Amino acid sequence: MARPTALITGASSGIGAAFARRLAADGHDLVLIARSVAPMEELAAQLRQAHGVRVEVLSKDLTQPAATTQIVRELADRNVTIDLLVNNAGFGTCGRFEEIDGDRDHDQLMVNVVALTDLTHALVPHMLHRGGGAVINVASTAAFQPAAYFAVYSAAKAYVLNFSLALWSEYRDRGVKVLALCPGPVETPFFDVIGTRNAAINGRMVTPEVVVNRAVKALERNRGYVVPDMSNFVSAHLQPRRPRKLLASVSKLFTRRVLAA
Repeated sequence: MARPTALITGASSGIGAAFARRLAADGHDLVLIARSVAPMEELAAQLRQAHGVRVEVLSKDLTQPAATTQIVRELADRNVTIDLLVNNAGFGTCGRFEEIDGDRDHDQLMVNVVALTDLTHALVPHMLHRGGGAVINVASTAAFQPAAYFAVYSAAKAYVLNFSLALWSEYRDRGVKVLALCPGPVETPFFDVIGTRNAAINGRMVTPEVVVNRAVKALERNRGYVVPDMSNFVSAHLQPRRPRKLLASVSKLFTRRVLAA
């Protein structure tokens, strides 16, 4: 029987690399995508040797509009079919909105929102056609509320959470699982990129491995979304909140009328 294949964006370090190690150990072939090739090639060599899995490495800049088209073309050229999509790539900005470089925020939205949506659009129809598959979209506890001085980042992650829950509602009875992964601070290069460890607002730091292990368990149970650390779970739900999965399910009763159009 052929092994399932997982595509992981942002796979050169942090949560993406942890997903690669966990999924390879679970018997997945892999497609690793990031801009930095050297760390992915090193990781790929380790995983091939340790687990005997196939690992493809693609260097792509997800800020570019044509990135998804290029990825889909290369997957076809390499005869690779994706069973699990892990949209992990992302970065943040922080500070006063007017002082943040507009091009940087544009690139952030291209990676955190546009590339994530484009890859999901490209790969989910094939999963549905085959009768099964899964998507993990990495959001954040920042998705649960607007965050001053993280205006674009928190709004982008709110999109990821709500987009994922909407798809969870659409596909839960059609064979495709969808999970929004909402970690708090994780010990990754994220804080080097954003420029300050003061950006770790909620909860204690956890390791990428903790986040990935909780995500895999939540996906198996088709939970819709997961906050992987208890301290972060509490901080994400301090304010009274409506049951998100219930609303996602009930709203479908009203929004399904668009299908008639």
